[in-house]
Amino acid sequence: MDVGLVEVGALLHDIGRGQTHSIRHGVVGGEVARGLGLPGSVVRIVERHIGAGIPAGEATELGLPGVDFIPESLEEKLVAYADKLTDRGREIDFSVTVGWYERRHGRDHPSVGRLLALDAEMRGLLGG
Repeated sequence: MDVGLVEVGALLHDIGRGQTHSIRHGVVGGEVARGLGLPGSVVRIVERHIGAGIPAGEATELGLPGVDFIPESLEEKLVAYADKLTDRGREIDFSVTVGWYERRHGRDHPSVGRLLALDAEMRGLLGG
Protein backbone atom coordinates (compact mmCIF):
# COMPACT_ATOMS: atom_id res chain seq x y z
CA MET A 1 0.00 0.00 0.00
CA ASP A 2 1.22 3.49 -0.85
CA VAL A 3 0.79 5.31 2.47
CA GLY A 4 1.74 8.65 0.91
CA LEU A 5 -1.02 8.27 -1.68
CA VAL A 6 -3.53 7.48 1.07
CA GLU A 7 -2.45 10.60 2.96
CA VAL A 8 -2.77 12.84 -0.11
CA GLY A 9 -6.06 11.22 -1.08
CA ALA A 10 -7.42 11.63 2.45
CA LEU A 11 -6.51 15.31 2.44
CA LEU A 12 -7.93 16.02 -1.01
CA HIS A 13 -10.87 13.61 -1.39
CA ASP A 14 -13.43 16.36 -0.69
CA ILE A 15 -11.77 19.08 -2.77
CA GLY A 16 -14.94 19.30 -4.88
CA ARG A 17 -16.91 20.48 -1.85
CA GLY A 18 -15.43 23.91 -2.50
CA GLN A 19 -17.92 24.10 -5.41
CA THR A 20 -20.75 21.78 -4.38
CA HIS A 21 -21.90 19.70 -1.44
CA SER A 22 -24.01 17.44 -3.64
CA ILE A 23 -23.14 13.94 -4.76
CA ARG A 24 -21.43 15.64 -7.71
CA HIS A 25 -18.58 16.77 -5.43
CA GLY A 26 -16.60 13.65 -6.39
CA VAL A 27 -16.86 14.40 -10.11
CA VAL A 28 -16.21 18.11 -9.60
CA GLY A 29 -13.29 17.29 -7.32
CA GLY A 30 -11.85 15.02 -9.99
CA GLU A 31 -12.04 17.87 -12.49
CA VAL A 32 -10.31 20.21 -10.03
CA ALA A 33 -7.60 17.64 -9.27
CA ARG A 34 -7.03 16.99 -12.98
CA GLY A 35 -6.86 20.75 -13.60
CA LEU A 36 -4.17 21.04 -10.94
CA GLY A 37 -2.14 18.39 -12.72
CA LEU A 38 -2.43 15.88 -9.89
CA PRO A 39 -1.61 12.25 -10.68
CA GLY A 40 -4.36 9.95 -11.91
CA SER A 41 -4.09 7.91 -8.73
CA VAL A 42 -5.15 10.96 -6.69
CA VAL A 43 -7.89 11.91 -9.17
CA ARG A 44 -9.35 8.40 -8.90
CA ILE A 45 -9.45 8.59 -5.10
CA VAL A 46 -11.29 11.91 -5.30
CA GLU A 47 -13.78 10.61 -7.87
CA ARG A 48 -14.39 7.20 -6.29
CA HIS A 49 -14.82 7.94 -2.58
CA ILE A 50 -18.60 8.57 -2.71
CA GLY A 51 -20.35 5.89 -0.66
CA ALA A 52 -18.60 2.64 -1.46
CA GLY A 53 -18.52 3.64 -5.10
CA ILE A 54 -21.16 4.14 -7.77
CA PRO A 55 -21.42 1.89 -10.84
CA ALA A 56 -22.01 3.47 -14.24
CA GLY A 57 -25.72 2.68 -14.39
CA GLU A 58 -26.45 4.27 -11.03
CA ALA A 59 -24.18 7.18 -11.87
CA THR A 60 -26.28 7.93 -14.94
CA GLU A 61 -29.49 7.73 -12.89
CA LEU A 62 -27.97 10.25 -10.46
CA GLY A 63 -27.06 12.68 -13.25
CA LEU A 64 -23.35 11.85 -13.12
CA PRO A 65 -21.21 10.78 -16.07
CA GLY A 66 -22.00 7.18 -17.03
CA VAL A 67 -18.73 5.68 -15.86
CA ASP A 68 -17.85 3.45 -12.93
CA PHE A 69 -16.89 5.35 -9.79
CA ILE A 70 -16.08 2.16 -7.88
CA PRO A 71 -12.89 2.23 -5.79
CA GLU A 72 -10.50 -0.39 -7.13
CA SER A 73 -7.08 0.04 -5.55
CA LEU A 74 -6.46 -0.56 -1.87
CA GLU A 75 -5.70 3.14 -1.47
CA GLU A 76 -9.00 4.14 -3.09
CA LYS A 77 -10.93 1.70 -0.91
CA LEU A 78 -9.20 2.82 2.28
CA VAL A 79 -9.96 6.51 1.70
CA ALA A 80 -13.59 5.72 0.80
CA TYR A 81 -13.91 3.58 3.94
CA ALA A 82 -12.27 6.11 6.25
CA ASP A 83 -14.58 8.79 4.87
CA LYS A 84 -17.53 6.79 6.22
CA LEU A 85 -16.06 6.82 9.74
CA THR A 86 -16.46 10.56 10.22
CA ASP A 87 -19.31 13.02 10.11
CA ARG A 88 -18.82 16.77 10.36
CA GLY A 89 -15.38 16.35 11.88
CA ARG A 90 -16.26 13.74 14.47
CA GLU A 91 -15.62 10.00 14.50
CA ILE A 92 -18.65 7.76 14.05
CA ASP A 93 -19.22 4.03 13.91
CA PHE A 94 -19.60 2.56 10.44
CA SER A 95 -23.09 1.37 11.37
CA VAL A 96 -24.20 5.02 11.58
CA THR A 97 -23.29 5.50 7.93
CA VAL A 98 -25.01 2.26 6.93
CA GLY A 99 -28.14 3.36 8.82
CA TRP A 100 -28.15 6.69 7.01
CA TYR A 101 -27.94 4.93 3.62
CA GLU A 102 -30.71 2.50 4.62
CA ARG A 103 -33.00 5.33 5.66
CA ARG A 104 -32.27 7.37 2.55
CA HIS A 105 -32.27 4.61 -0.07
CA GLY A 106 -33.85 1.55 1.55
CA ARG A 107 -32.21 -1.55 3.00
CA ASP A 108 -32.24 -3.37 -0.32
CA HIS A 109 -30.55 -0.62 -2.30
CA PRO A 110 -27.28 -1.77 -3.92
CA SER A 111 -25.38 1.09 -2.24
CA VAL A 112 -26.03 -0.53 1.16
CA GLY A 113 -24.68 -3.84 -0.08
CA ARG A 114 -21.57 -2.12 -1.42
CA LEU A 115 -21.02 -0.41 1.93
CA LEU A 116 -21.34 -3.68 3.81
CA ALA A 117 -18.96 -5.40 1.40
CA LEU A 118 -16.41 -2.59 1.77
CA ASP A 119 -16.72 -2.80 5.55
CA ALA A 120 -16.13 -6.57 5.50
CA GLU A 121 -13.13 -6.19 3.20
CA MET A 122 -11.54 -3.43 5.29
CA ARG A 123 -12.16 -5.25 8.58
CA GLY A 124 -10.54 -8.32 7.08
CA LEU A 125 -7.49 -6.36 5.96
CA LEU A 126 -7.24 -4.34 9.16
CA GLY A 127 -7.79 -7.32 11.43
CA GLY A 128 -11.00 -6.14 12.97
